[in-house]
This record gives sequence, C-alpha cells and structure tokens, in this order.
Amino acid sequence: MSDTTPLAGGKIAAFRAQLHEQRWDDHRYYHHSLVNQSLHFVSATSFLVAYLLLFHDPALASLLGWLVAMTSRQAGHFFFEPKGYDTVNQATHAHKEEIKVGYNLARKVVFMTIWALSPLLLVASPTLWGLFAPDPGPMGFIRHVGLMWLVLGAGGLLFRVVQLFFIRDVSTGLVWGAKILTDPFNDFRLYCKAPVRLLKGERGEDMAAAHR
Repeated sequence: MSDTTPLAGGKIAAFRAQLHEQRWDDHRYYHHSLVNQSLHFVSATSFLVAYLLLFHDPALASLLGWLVAMTSRQAGHFFFEPKGYDTVNQATHAHKEEIKVGYNLARKVVFMTIWALSPLLLVASPTLWGLFAPDPGPMGFIRHVGLMWLVLGAGGLLFRVVQLFFIRDVSTGLVWGAKILTDPFNDFRLYCKAPVRLLKGERGEDMAAAHR
C-alpha cells in the first residue's frame, strides 16, 4: 500500500497539471473576446441544465445541449474571436489551429456540418432503419433527432480521445476528454463576470495582465 500510494498520487498530480495546462492554453489562445466569453457563459449554463436533464429526459437534454449550448459556444469562436496575429502569445492564428489539442475550427466545421445534416437520415428513415421505435408526429421526429444528436456528441468526444491516443499519447487523450466533460463547470466559474463587463463597454480580455 505504501509503495503504490505515492505512485498513484503522482499520476493524479500529473493529470491535474496537464488538465490545468490544457485549460490555460484554451483560455489564453481562444477566449480573448468578451463576447465570446459571454457566449461561453450562456453555453456553460445551458450545458449544466442539460447535464441535470440527462438523467430524466436524454432527448430534451441533447436538444438543449446542441441547439443552445453548442451553437452559442461555437458562434463565439467563429464570429467574435479575433483571428489575427496574437501579440501576447506571439502566435499566428494558423499556428494556434495547428497545435490545438481538440477540435480546431476546421474540424468543427466538419463536425457541425455532420450535426446539421444528420436529421436528413430520419427523413429517409423515421425509425433510423429499425433503431428507433415508431413515434409518429413532429414531436416524435424531434425527440429522435435529440437522441441521435446525443449519440453524435458522445461519438465525437470518444473519436477525438482515441485519435489523441495515437497522434499524441494516452494521457493527452484522457485529459482532453475530462476537460471537455468538465468545461461547463470551469467556464461557468471563469466567465460568469463576462456579460457584466461586456455591458459596461469592455470588449476584450487583457491577456497581457493574465500572463503576469
């Protein structure tokens, strides 16, 4: 017991350190805009509600997660985050996209396109070729979309985790997976003041001060 406890403690400490590093890189590289931060706060709040709903109504939780939480989150990145040269981090946008651990903007375009087009599968087969029980009517179709999106979200997470096992290492993949699942809690805490700051007229985070 005494021989394994320090080893386990060291692994936990290393995991936490890598998680902190991934979170910090994500913040300093991709969250300069207070509009983006505010949208992340909306996203985080929606995801936390979706987490609670997941145990009661998975389809509704998925619809909330995708239609509100995910769209607001990605809108912040695509439309409001500056994409010029990052003088604080001394990095071009292209460099940040290249070293991005998770889904960079190019990968997000592919993933969000799959998400947007996936309901067409239910148009072709309302039961998704026997996977769903017949549930006629608009609400049945919508709930089936929600369940399909839930599988898509879980699959997208698992796919990137396993991919990171091969292109990086196992620890990077596991840490990134943990980061994604806990991002709503972290983003809620980190960006809860962003909407108020935005209303006061601020537009960007002082990343230089954050580095000090």
